[in-house]
Amino acid sequence: MKNITVRLAESELRTFTRRNFEAPSDCKNLEQIRFYIQELCGKIENLESRFQYVPADAYHMLAQYNAKHNELIYSDFQKTYR
Repeated sequence: MKNITVRLAESELRTFTRRNFEAPSDCKNLEQIRFYIQELCGKIENLESRFQYVPADAYHMLAQYNAKHNELIYSDFQKTYR
């Protein structure tokens, strides 16, 4: 039973990200990154509540979006205070 749950959660995450997300490297502004982070966090919460399992890929993807977010913030900071 556990194996089926894991496969369902992983399949749902793949489908969700394929339909709704751009790669972090393709995101060009903070609003877009923040939107994706918010959506992904919501999906992680949903998977946790429904399956009591969240694929590691979800956290890996979230880390990539957070890194891109930090990169854009730093870039904006440099532009503003130079």
